Amino acid sequence: MNLSDDVRQYASATERNREPILEVLKGVLPAKGTILEVASGTGEHAVFFAPRLRPRYWLPSEANPQLRASITAWQVYFPADNLYPPFNLDVRAPIWFPETGKLPEELSKSNFTPASLTAIVSINLIHIAPWSACLGVMAGAGHLLPPGGILYLYGPFKQGGVHTAQSNAAFDEALRTQNPEWGVRDLDEVTEVASQQNLTLLESIEMPANNLSVVFQHN
Repeated sequence: MNLSDDVRQYASATERNREPILEVLKGVLPAKGTILEVASGTGEHAVFFAPRLRPRYWLPSEANPQLRASITAWQVYFPADNLYPPFNLDVRAPIWFPETGKLPEELSKSNFTPASLTAIVSINLIHIAPWSACLGVMAGAGHLLPPGGILYLYGPFKQGGVHTAQSNAAFDEALRTQNPEWGVRDLDEVTEVASQQNLTLLESIEMPANNLSVVFQHN
């Protein structure tokens, strides 16, 4: 590939958080099946996690076409036989996969089936998106995950309505200045909407830089 044609994008936090996230994922993900990553961003997490989480399959998704191009470009540099191509997914959509069984075009030539999903992973999404995105993630998980399936969230959270660190409070203010619909979410509120989709909070794990890994299980 000509370097001038390289459309890979980079997220500075990825190299800092990927190892700690991987260690948690190894402990909480089902032993097999397909892991759907929503809002995969640049694709750096996808190419890092997939080969390290075999025999599971990793399915990246992203609504932004420029970021989908970045994910595909990263896969050229770091191919993995258990890593699917990215597909276009807006988590706020009422149905993520057609009920007729027809797959999105990007996956039409793959062996993926929605029935293979055993977990959904969302990293740094719900605070950099409207609250409707959080509701969409919960609804999608409630609809698609089998009993015992896992929903994993990563990012900063308030607890009991209070920020856990001054840096998170400043980050929250910056997010809301950028977009009033964005902001650090309260874990109690997230847990409440999860429960409405038959998702039970299993544990929240403290992570570096005042973030949390939050693990839900589908009943």
